[in-house]
Amino acid sequence: MQVTINAAMTIDGKIATRKGDSAISSKDDLARVHRLRSAADAVVVGISTVIADNPKLTVRLVKGKNPARVIVDSNARIPLNSQILLSASKVRTIIAVTKGAPKEKILKIKDMGAVVVVAGAKGSVDVNKMFLALEEMGIRKVLVEGGGELNWSILQTGIIDDLIVTIAPIIAGGRSATTLVEGEGFAKISDSIKFKLIRVLRKRSGEVVLHYKPVR
Repeated sequence: MQVTINAAMTIDGKIATRKGDSAISSKDDLARVHRLRSAADAVVVGISTVIADNPKLTVRLVKGKNPARVIVDSNARIPLNSQILLSASKVRTIIAVTKGAPKEKILKIKDMGAVVVVAGAKGSVDVNKMFLALEEMGIRKVLVEGGGELNWSILQTGIIDDLIVTIAPIIAGGRSATTLVEGEGFAKISDSIKFKLIRVLRKRSGEVVLHYKPVR
């Protein structure tokens, strides 16, 4: 399986403001993201993104197929009136939960046309088990458009193949604003995940797109 994390952030490393505004990319960069989506078998986001933005996660700005949509949602909190579930009968939708998710809510999610994958016990979704389940479903190419917590969960597993980050020429500030990678983090720089820069794209908008691969 090929796993790519794609994100847009400000110069100071924020992927959303303290109020949750994540409209960072230019229209040109959003079209690039939609091209990435159209080439992927599945796009993965966390439940916080769904609740905050209510996205469709479909391909709209370019021509191409819609990927399957995978929502990492430990306790099945996804709103039944979300755009994701309202279109689940038309676009392949997978909700990854834990054994602690309410069974009644899971039944409602399934009734709306989504597939529910149980990955892990109570607490957080076991992303390794989730990716194994996705692979068994024929998904080979995954695009992660997650928030800081999901990015941390995936990065620390070591299964990432590519990290693509757009840096917008703006500063958001805010100690409570979401950064590219959250989670517990490493105590020492020597323990951190190492990457090598393989490509730089400079845009007329002033954005810079950096493409990294992990050092293994």
